[in-house]
Amino acid sequence: MKNLIIAGIITLLATSASANSWTTTGRVVAIDPVYTKINQQQPKNVCRNVEVPVYGTRQGNGASGGDVLGGMIIGGLLGGTATGKDQGAAIGAIIGGAIAAENKKGSKQVITGYRTERKCHTEYYNTNATVINEYDITYKVDGQHFVIRVNRRQGEQAWLGQSRRFRVSYQLLN
Repeated sequence: MKNLIIAGIITLLATSASANSWTTTGRVVAIDPVYTKINQQQPKNVCRNVEVPVYGTRQGNGASGGDVLGGMIIGGLLGGTATGKDQGAAIGAIIGGAIAAENKKGSKQVITGYRTERKCHTEYYNTNATVINEYDITYKVDGQHFVIRVNRRQGEQAWLGQSRRFRVSYQLLN
């Protein structure tokens, strides 16, 4: 255990003896944007004219005599067959005539014409664009030039002549 502690102290002293650092100031001497190509979708509004039906209500003309007579005959036949009596046939004829008259009486929706409307929608298409993604900032520190690549936000906040603090260190390599 004693040997382990002595070895740790020797390593600590050797490391601190071979590495030396200090703080100094540097200035921004160049700011260069780094461009990246991207593929992005662009919206496009597309419009065209389309024909749209116009609806109207058409009133029925009412049942003709032939319509009512046909309904009565069919109703009478069905009523007589179902009951086997003349009274059933008479009731069936009355009901059949009434149904035929009602069917022709009502109004219905019909297409009365067409009108032109402009319909629009958004379509997307791919485009290639070149955008600034990062910046290479060149600093002059103690007579030396160093280039550091930073993200876009940091690069946009930098300006020529801006002063920054640096920690400079030298280490002996074996």
